[in-house]
Amino acid sequence: MLPIVSIGEFSQPSPASTSGVPAETTARGSSATIRVAETFVSRQGEGLLTGIESFFIRTSGCNLRCWFCDTPYASWQPEGTAKSAESLVEAAQQSGCTHVVMTGGEPLLPPPMPLLCRMLRAAGLHLTIETAGTVDRELSCDLLSLSPKLKSSGPDAKLHRRWRKLHDARRMPIDIMRLLIARCKASQIKFVVDSPADFDEILEIIDKLQVRRESVWLMPQGVTAEALDQAGVWLRPWCEANSLTYGDRMQIRWYGNLRGT
Repeated sequence: MLPIVSIGEFSQPSPASTSGVPAETTARGSSATIRVAETFVSRQGEGLLTGIESFFIRTSGCNLRCWFCDTPYASWQPEGTAKSAESLVEAAQQSGCTHVVMTGGEPLLPPPMPLLCRMLRAAGLHLTIETAGTVDRELSCDLLSLSPKLKSSGPDAKLHRRWRKLHDARRMPIDIMRLLIARCKASQIKFVVDSPADFDEILEIIDKLQVRRESVWLMPQGVTAEALDQAGVWLRPWCEANSLTYGDRMQIRWYGNLRGT
């Protein structure tokens, strides 16, 4: 067992915007640029560090296409501008936060990400990386927040046949996930659960990842407080029965399903 510390559909974008890899990753001096959809200060709403005020860096571009994605501007319809690693570290320092959350999209896609992670940690900032775990990068962080995507996460095969095939082929590289977990200081595993039909697959993935159940968080799929409450009726008891942690999505309760939260 690895040493883990517990800590609707959208329209199909054009082929140029669905390559999955941000275009702006060329070297610039001693650093490089990363396509960023947004940066903002907010409270972490999920997982072990819920409630911690953090500086969020949301990269743009994703190699998956979850049907329930709540940040389509970083996946289905990626947008953003190229920012240097130095400018992102400076913005994080100026935010006054001691915690930084790297999220996306898929933040491990840009090749310069290991450099940016090293720079953030060298600046004395606590770094969380939120990833689906589909891309292997030689990097480390203070908390790896790994969110494996279940079979139910794929887009409608009739509407998005190409992306359904790509999504299914990419979503579950267990070996890469285990490598990422082993490299990072601490890990939490977060599943977005759509229905009880996901339960068997969740237990199977936990066994394959060889992680302790106390490091696993289950969050209901939903973008309203009402939807979270309804899902909690069946999800919370199952978590308790299987020694897993029920995780709310507090940013939705605090702010609603709003960008920049």
